[in-house]
Amino acid sequence: MPFAALAAATTPTAHIGLGLAAVGRPGYLTLHRDRDLPADRDVDTLRTRTHELLDAAYAQGVRYVDAARSYGRAEEFLGEWLAARPSFTDLVVGSKWGYTYTADWRTDAEVHEVKEHSLAAFERQRAETRELLGDRLDLYQVHSLTPDSPALADKELHERLAALAADGVAVGFSTSGPAQADAIRSALAVTVGGEPLFRTVQATYNALETSAAPALAEAHDAGLTVIVKEGLANGRLAGDEAPAVFREIAARAGVGGDAVALALVLHQPWAGVVLSGAATVTQLAGNLHAAVVGLDEEQRSGLDALVEEPEAYWRHRAALPWH
Repeated sequence: MPFAALAAATTPTAHIGLGLAAVGRPGYLTLHRDRDLPADRDVDTLRTRTHELLDAAYAQGVRYVDAARSYGRAEEFLGEWLAARPSFTDLVVGSKWGYTYTADWRTDAEVHEVKEHSLAAFERQRAETRELLGDRLDLYQVHSLTPDSPALADKELHERLAALAADGVAVGFSTSGPAQADAIRSALAVTVGGEPLFRTVQATYNALETSAAPALAEAHDAGLTVIVKEGLANGRLAGDEAPAVFREIAARAGVGGDAVALALVLHQPWAGVVLSGAATVTQLAGNLHAAVVGLDEEQRSGLDALVEEPEAYWRHRAALPWH
């Protein structure tokens, strides 16, 4: 398993990964992105920003990077960066297939990505990922698995994914939506040759959306590595947007509210890797402070009042504009 090295890591920041969703394309649905990126977001500008973030992350102990076919040119930027740094062999690289980027580098596109979980989509996108990342890919995930996804019942696709795993690339899945727990449990039941197919699960969990926690604990107990995304709720738990209770804890700890939000996730016993979606080097540094923030039981209990009903949380997320 590619995450075995992280399990033995003694550097706290090794359990914080860098997700490239916010910098691989000019438009994304994180709050206040207009402050984080320049108005001119041409390809070279975002390539440079991505490489700066990767350099800073590696220098500060981050050892997992997460991309996807639908993250614009994230795989391209990451592949170029890796090719220039062949000695960084301890970096675990994950990507995802199942969405196709359709915005053509526009922020005002009507549709930014299209979902397809077919065998044909996997074969096409796997070839595209191989061309950009070569043999540096350690983990390939089904992107945003939901309970109604055909990927859960497609035996031919399962066989092809199992063959990929046999070639040394771990197979996982990510989830989204209010039924994350159902999707996780359904995926845990998928087997090939009597063996579980998936070795990792990536899910949304944060102070506002905690509904997947029991299923993630089950996945962890079943031996899967749990990767947590959107720990800052697309910016709702960072900066000026952070709830007062976050800002109070952060002030006492001498960090930002973003570090408190990610620290809450790191405190979950099933959390293996927690992703930072930083768009600036300064944001990344603030996020990494989460590794040294201690939250006592009283503080964690005080955050329970922030939890939203899953349907309400995901409706709010769906309404966020692509900046």
